[in-house]
Amino acid sequence: MEFVDHLKSSLDIVKVIGEYVRLRKAGGTARYTGLCPFHTEKTPSFSVNATHQFYKCFGCGAGGDVIKFVMELERLSFYEALKLLSERHGIPMPKRSEYSDPESKLRASLTAMHEIAARLFQSNLKSSSGAEARAYLAKRGITAEQIEEFGLGYAEASGSGLVRRLEQEGFTGDLLESSGLVSKRQDGSGFFDRFRGRLMFPIHNESAKIIAFAGRALREGDEPKYLNSPETQLYHKTYVLYNLHRAKDAIRKLERAVLVEGYMDVIGVYSAGIKEVVASCGTALTNTQVRALKRHSETIVVNFDPDAAGSNAAERSIQMLLDESMRVRVLELEDDLDPDEYVKQNGADMYLARVEKAAGYFQWLAERARRRYDTRSSEGRMDALKFLLPAVQRISDKLERAAVAGEVAALLGVEQGLVLEQFRKTAIERRGMPPGRTPSKVPALELILIHSVLASDEAREQVLARLRELAAIERFHTRPIFEVLLNLRETGVPVTFAQLEARLSENDRGLLHEVISADEMGEEAIGLEPALACLHKLESMQGDAQISELKARIKTAEREGKLEEAFQWMQQLEQIRRV
Repeated sequence: MEFVDHLKSSLDIVKVIGEYVRLRKAGGTARYTGLCPFHTEKTPSFSVNATHQFYKCFGCGAGGDVIKFVMELERLSFYEALKLLSERHGIPMPKRSEYSDPESKLRASLTAMHEIAARLFQSNLKSSSGAEARAYLAKRGITAEQIEEFGLGYAEASGSGLVRRLEQEGFTGDLLESSGLVSKRQDGSGFFDRFRGRLMFPIHNESAKIIAFAGRALREGDEPKYLNSPETQLYHKTYVLYNLHRAKDAIRKLERAVLVEGYMDVIGVYSAGIKEVVASCGTALTNTQVRALKRHSETIVVNFDPDAAGSNAAERSIQMLLDESMRVRVLELEDDLDPDEYVKQNGADMYLARVEKAAGYFQWLAERARRRYDTRSSEGRMDALKFLLPAVQRISDKLERAAVAGEVAALLGVEQGLVLEQFRKTAIERRGMPPGRTPSKVPALELILIHSVLASDEAREQVLARLRELAAIERFHTRPIFEVLLNLRETGVPVTFAQLEARLSENDRGLLHEVISADEMGEEAIGLEPALACLHKLESMQGDAQISELKARIKTAEREGKLEEAFQWMQQLEQIRRV
């Protein structure tokens, strides 16, 4: 495990997690907070400790070190997380590693196969067989630079080119079948390419690795229009957003994302300088995709195609985005233009101006209601009201909900009382706010001792030796933690947070995380002097307890006529008082 320890000690967990989650420093402490990437929450309960290099969510309970974080968020094995972190941060990893496992080896093979496929598709596009695909791209105004940047390619029509290449590279039939790149012949005689005669778009994960492809048909009658990779060990389509690996830095900087429908829309908008653009990968938007966006920004501009299908998809997406507490705006382009077409006809500056002036989602929904229902009739107004109320109910802030309810009444020309009555009948009251940070239940004296022992060599030396002699430790809320601390010292093992955490049970690790993340612990309360003050108080409390116990024994002995025993207890009492 030497390399693991070296890797962890070389990384700053705040910087690593900060690439995935927007973190803010909590006061003057070494703790950073943000919205948890593992569950939906409105109030930050996710904490990262810079001193001891661990994370903890007090909402869902997720916690651990930097390697576990990458494993959980990227859905990687232990070995893959080590490899990703070592490559990303330039820390050489031993070539022969005892950490590899069958699943990691499979995923590594699948990644290599996708890289080979991408190179082959790109080569095909430049060859004579790619003439039709090049003509289509030219018609859509896609430049050579865009083709290169987005890695576009062509899957030739024979259906055997990729199979032959992968077999030449030595990949077995089992690996070919697991890749999602080829399909098995029904008669069992071999494999054929899944993608044939299609323009190819590589799909990347957030770490910029190619994990899947989308293939667009080039001829009329070829169905489906878009064919995506199936689910594999690498690719889970409900988790992935097209172009997020390129867009995430701009999303953070501009504090917004632009969500479009298609791959070509992303390429057109991104190439026009609007770098914060993403799309779902051929599926309806999912809550896991929304959470991936929310890690970078809580504001989103939805710009789907203006046709009926696009408007319906936008409507469904808005409900999903509101459920995840996103701030939603909607951009609807005129002249039935999709985003790519609008940019080409009107220019990047015009599109950017439209993005920045995009209306709030409620105004967009209200226009939808006006067009859908005859609000001149009482029946139409009630239908429109029922259409709008679910969106109002998803607003988490009560004051905003009340204000929007008033807008609904004005919009439909009905009494506000009627809207409020309908709202009361159907509103889904949001109960139980997310369990954010609460004051620690651990006594302050124990908090100070643990923080000080972990932070100060002097406190460790002077405090732990004297703690062993105190009976009060048996009554500590954090007794399991102190038992491990004392054992580490007595066995000569370095007393560090990592060594302590590794020797605790799962429940006791949670207690340790609670202690280390306690909001009430300022830097002035940590160190030798505060620890000695706590120790003195404990010793004083133990002395008082001994005095009380001896007095009780003396009274009992006197009451039972055991005068000699009472005299012995009195002598011990005098000795304690003289100390």
